[in-house]
Amino acid sequence: MNSIENMNSTKQETQVVSRKRVADHGEVYTGKREVSAMLDLVKQETERIESRFLEPACGTGNFLTEILERKLRIVESRYSKSQLEYERNAVLAVSSIYGIDILEDNVVECRKRLFDIFAQKYTSLFKEAVKEECRNAVKYILKKNIIWGNALDLKTVGENPQPIVFSEWSPVNGSMIKQRDFTFKGLLDHAAIKELPLFSDLGEDVFIPTPVKEYPLIHFLRVADAG
Repeated sequence: MNSIENMNSTKQETQVVSRKRVADHGEVYTGKREVSAMLDLVKQETERIESRFLEPACGTGNFLTEILERKLRIVESRYSKSQLEYERNAVLAVSSIYGIDILEDNVVECRKRLFDIFAQKYTSLFKEAVKEECRNAVKYILKKNIIWGNALDLKTVGENPQPIVFSEWSPVNGSMIKQRDFTFKGLLDHAAIKELPLFSDLGEDVFIPTPVKEYPLIHFLRVADAG
């Protein structure tokens, strides 16, 4: 996964929700212009539909929403003439985006913003032909991918904290999708001690971590049924 972290600079415009949240959690939002400029540094990756991004302190999603908008522009340019192809690739784009935040309201807002971006673009293209199954699939994936947790201790927040688990969503044979769950700790432990990369587009060997759970193949429009 690519990891995008908020980078503080005197030249960046920032937004403060409240002094208390800044003091307690260091919460400062990066402005849209600065988000766009930073993502332009990895522009090619942000425009690859399947390229995965993780924001370990995602806030309400200023980085993740911009990434999704870029990916969906590519999906629209390639697949807008076929609703099924658009749906398949839009779901893949959503499934490539991951976030963690320690504040529950941020997580709720981040999921909503991401869903609203998808829903607006989907509806604008296909009007009354939109499928509720596709909307539900995106909501389910966002619930799994945007997590209320602490990226420092690698656990969820709230009652009965558990290790953070991320789902990998891999397209198989066109419209089928394979879901596999991995602990965040396991992925980070690999990154710290292994020489092989987790992902590669260059053809070299990669490290394949052991999933903590695997799900049967399922049609991408029915992934919410797995929950």
